[in-house]
Amino acid sequence: VQLQASGGGLVQAGGSLRLSCAASGRTFSNNVMGWFRQAPGKEREFIAAINSGGSTRLADSVRGRFIITRDNAKNTVYLQMNSLKPEDTAVYYCAAATATFWLGVRGSEYLYWGQGTLVTVSS
Repeated sequence: VQLQASGGGLVQAGGSLRLSCAASGRTFSNNVMGWFRQAPGKEREFIAAINSGGSTRLADSVRGRFIITRDNAKNTVYLQMNSLKPEDTAVYYCAAATATFWLGVRGSEYLYWGQGTLVTVSS
């Protein structure tokens, strides 16, 4: 089982990026999928999650700017990031939980993790 995150890069403040997380090895259409991030010197934090029914949960820090979606046919989850700020700079990780509906915010609730993709927002 592998989660491959991509789409990170360097962007100016106010810009947008879309991260993708492609899963392989098994289907995750019935699993909650999430995004977390970790900035230098900080703890990993929850960003967004989406369940099998399409319901979502977003951290307060990104609500209104980020959107999480999924394409079960492609076994892929996306994170559209708009109005990016320098404080959004971090390594972003996608993850898959064993839950089907519960939108967990703790890393311990997620079983599979991608390798991370770096997002850098310049001021």
